[in-house]
Amino acid sequence: MTKEFRTEKDSMGEFQVPLDAKYGASTARAVENFPISHLRFSRVFIRSLGEIKKACAAVNHKNNLLEENIAKAIIDSAQEVIDGNHDKDFVVDIFQTGSGTSTNMNANEIIANLATEKSGIAVHPNDHVNMSQSSNDVIPTATNVAAVIAYMGDTHSGLSGQLVELHKALQTKAKEWDKVYKNGRTHLMDATPVTLGQVFGGYASQIAFSQSAIDSSVKSVCDLPIGGTAVGSGINAPNNFGKDVAKELEKSIGLLFNETENHFASQGSRDEIVELSGSLKRLAVSLFKIANDIRWMGSGPISGLNELNIPALQPGSSIMPGKVNPVIPEMMMQVATQVIGNDTAITFAAANGNFELNTMLPVMAHNILESIEILDSSVKVFREKLIDGLEPNIKQMKENTQKNPILVTALVPKIGYDTAAEVAKEAISNNKTIKEVLLEKDLLSEAEIDDLLDLEKLV
Repeated sequence: MTKEFRTEKDSMGEFQVPLDAKYGASTARAVENFPISHLRFSRVFIRSLGEIKKACAAVNHKNNLLEENIAKAIIDSAQEVIDGNHDKDFVVDIFQTGSGTSTNMNANEIIANLATEKSGIAVHPNDHVNMSQSSNDVIPTATNVAAVIAYMGDTHSGLSGQLVELHKALQTKAKEWDKVYKNGRTHLMDATPVTLGQVFGGYASQIAFSQSAIDSSVKSVCDLPIGGTAVGSGINAPNNFGKDVAKELEKSIGLLFNETENHFASQGSRDEIVELSGSLKRLAVSLFKIANDIRWMGSGPISGLNELNIPALQPGSSIMPGKVNPVIPEMMMQVATQVIGNDTAITFAAANGNFELNTMLPVMAHNILESIEILDSSVKVFREKLIDGLEPNIKQMKENTQKNPILVTALVPKIGYDTAAEVAKEAISNNKTIKEVLLEKDLLSEAEIDDLLDLEKLV
């Protein structure tokens, strides 16, 4: 089928636009210029653009810069963007002009065309929809707003809520397994005993510490660059524009937003996004460690550690019948790896801010939002399909602790380091328990041994 086009005009002249498209010439040029990837801005970013355009129109009307009928048409049209009615028309590739101008114009043109249809008045994408704004403050503001929404969730249940639930689940396991003893390990080698509860309590604390770091970072992200316009000076914007838009966004979204204290810092750098990405990376590293530990503890069932029974969710092999693999830990480890990679991209991009503008805004927006979104969904799956269903193999862990030669560490105050080392070596070489060797050598009485090797006292 032959695609039909209409002719639109922008400041560079006429250009062909798909007949059914809601966008205009500027967007169509960008589509032609940047056929780079399949990557487009996410739903939450498009929503945030709509929220910003809606808020800006309201503030411009309040300042008597927009006539009421045009302002209302823009607000109503922006609401359609917020609701996701026109996502298919946001067609610009992530890899585009570094300011994100093409995506800002994409939003401006869609809203202008919708508003024109609603009002019967020619609504201009630049003069009306983009009034008192620049791509240079809109795109970083949309990034910040989208990141906060994605983290907090509409009902405060986004990634933030998922981390709270994961922390609870890990704490529950820590309490349940407070008296389940297992060998500790350092350097992947047997060490003195711990409880499985202590191990999972450590995991719970890792999640709590990571969430605290993210929460602190999000506070900075709530400070918005809007109102700085082109270079941070606020040219063509009325006084208090940024402050008023932040209030409108707070009212509309239900989350606390403020105007940044310094527009030059917020537009020339993306330090708050670097900080947020760094705290997400910290979480990713913690999740990788937790998932990998569980994968190791569930290894076997014959030649591995076989300390945890991991829920069986799907066949593990296309060639080996009966094999069940730790699919959820491996998923989590891959997500963590991607987040760590995203942080590297964000860090490098942010370092390339020059003078009054960072020209890598789209790639930073894409990566920070991807990190939040994949962490949100993966943490939920990690908890529901792995943590909640984990069960300890108590029999295996009991056998392992009884055979652990490192228990001899508890005897050092009584028999000395060198003698203890000899006992450990003999136990390992002859496949005996520490108690058996001690009794054979008549180094301690059975009552003394039982007291010194009491696991409750050792952990």
